[in-house]
Amino acid sequence: MIVIKHYDMLTKSELYAILKLRNEVFIVEQTCPYQDIDMLDQKSYHAYYKKNDEIIGYARLIDPNVVYPNSLAIGRVLVKHSYRNQGYAKKLMRKLMSFAFETYKETRITISAQSHLLKFYQTLGFKKISDPYLEDNIPHVKMIIDKKK
Repeated sequence: MIVIKHYDMLTKSELYAILKLRNEVFIVEQTCPYQDIDMLDQKSYHAYYKKNDEIIGYARLIDPNVVYPNSLAIGRVLVKHSYRNQGYAKKLMRKLMSFAFETYKETRITISAQSHLLKFYQTLGFKKISDPYLEDNIPHVKMIIDKKK
């Protein structure tokens, strides 16, 4: 089951589980000490994939013009290690992208994708628009999808 809620609608338990999973994947698993709590959560919708009362996947949709001009942003996309390569990330992203285009008048979504996931995001329709760059010492590329085009 995929749930999408704005920050103001999340329960404390949901937020705690989300932050715990983000910490588990992005900081511990990827051995990347960085400031995950970046004050963007309050300006975001949070989508999570729940299975057997456990959050196994997550992504956030950041309001337009907060991170990128004239664009929504999606970030913190993850699937818990034991559930990867089973299609959960693709289902979660498709649902969140559909929600984004239905909810906002913006037609563009921009992401900062880890370079090794380039092909995954291309299957969702994203186009690479930058050379690789380091973000938190991990190679990334900027990508967009624009429904106008």
